Amino acid sequence: MEIVELTLHASNLSELQQFYGERLRLPLTGESGGSFSFRAGNTNVTFVRTARDDDSFYHFAFNIPENKIEEAAGWLRDRVELLGEKGHPVVHFESWNAHAVYFKDPAGNIVELIARHNLENASQRPFGEEDFLCVSEIGMPVDDVSAALRDLKRQAGLDAWKIPSDTFAPVGDENGLFIVVKKGRVWFAGERSSHPYPLAVRTDGCRVRLGEEEGISFGEPGECVPDKP
Repeated sequence: MEIVELTLHASNLSELQQFYGERLRLPLTGESGGSFSFRAGNTNVTFVRTARDDDSFYHFAFNIPENKIEEAAGWLRDRVELLGEKGHPVVHFESWNAHAVYFKDPAGNIVELIARHNLENASQRPFGEEDFLCVSEIGMPVDDVSAALRDLKRQAGLDAWKIPSDTFAPVGDENGLFIVVKKGRVWFAGERSSHPYPLAVRTDGCRVRLGEEEGISFGEPGECVPDKP
């Protein structure tokens, strides 16, 4: 699964635009009074101004070349404060065959760069902003993880990538994952409980939305999406 577009909400757009466009040097692809967009490899990310001044925050991850995690950590240290152990913040996820680093953006979003060693995407050039290959994870807090898995299978044809639990299920594949978690579960490295703040995702095969009241839904707003057989 490829995440083609990701739309998130925030109240401090100017700070976020400066952060992603100037500090991380990701190319801006659009700007208006109420939103801005930037590109990270194959994904276009848009922040829309929320109608209220709240503390909406999300967890999302960018894939990077599988051999560049240490370089990525060094590149980030010049730009952000890394989360985790100060001496060596790189986290090894043995069961995922991956390494990752985490940081927060000005909105408090928990952002991850992850090198997935199962993917054949090694790079020989020095690490830079062009090595943000795509958004490969977006957190989806829900009331009922099992029900969300059934909906994602029925409506979008997506299966859990690893064996799911009642509180955690990665859905899709290593190119793109919905990280479905039980609402209230604390995000790794973030020390904050998850909440279903509004977001929208367009993948190469479906459109998925998350809302505070309705949970996961499919298609464009107001569009009726028939069940898949």
